[in-house]
Amino acid sequence: MGVVLSNIIAIYRRELQSYFVSPLAYAIAGIFWFMAGLFLVMILLGPNGILVTVAAIDAQGQQLGVPVPPIDVPYEFIRGFLDSMGWLLLFTLPILSMGLYAEERKRGTLELLATSPITNWAVAVGKLLGVLTFFATMVLPMLVFEAIAISGSNPPMAFSIPLLGHFGLILLAGAILSLGMFISSLTDSTILSAVLTFAVILLLLFIDLIAKIIPGPVGEALGYLSFLKHYNTFIQGIFDTSGLILFASYIFLGIFLTAQSIDALRFQRQ
Repeated sequence: MGVVLSNIIAIYRRELQSYFVSPLAYAIAGIFWFMAGLFLVMILLGPNGILVTVAAIDAQGQQLGVPVPPIDVPYEFIRGFLDSMGWLLLFTLPILSMGLYAEERKRGTLELLATSPITNWAVAVGKLLGVLTFFATMVLPMLVFEAIAISGSNPPMAFSIPLLGHFGLILLAGAILSLGMFISSLTDSTILSAVLTFAVILLLLFIDLIAKIIPGPVGEALGYLSFLKHYNTFIQGIFDTSGLILFASYIFLGIFLTAQSIDALRFQRQ
């Protein structure tokens, strides 16, 4: 067990270091920060932002002399911002995951990795942890801006709501990256890997819409597989064990399929 853990840590460090010296990774992070910052400003201060909308509702209520129900502005802001962040992952994470194995195939090092004493499971877990850690560092600056935005709320916002929302964001990212890692192990083309990952994730986001067309237990089962449905539950501040199990299952499935893919390559080389 100790040997497997040390192998995972070694792969994890190698993978994480490769991201912090990659110009492409910094470019992805820069675009992510720009888009996320734009979403944050527009959701909070834009023409149709939360503050403008709440002010308009209050003004209308005063003019009509009708009491206006209270609106939880910090909650609506966090929920709206994390919702936009979830859509942003659809475009950024396939690019982050596309080179996890495709680059190894292109450089010819995947064969060495497949025939090394390190198990395929350890390699897959280490790679996934590395790219997920890099994504977490991309999210950290946005946490600072979110904290500043809600710091003046009165009464203070419950800490559990943004905590659960960001926990759901990390789970969603882990599921997307795990499936993207598997797709990357199937081809030596990074572009093809990114496109296929985008298509698969898009399907899993909108599969609940397909499920509504299909009646009966089949439709219910398909709806349960939706990323969007379970992610929305987390960003609403609700801890959903079924969502946790679903995302964990996707992460495990991606790691399992990746290990099997590399096993198949090892068998071909033998």
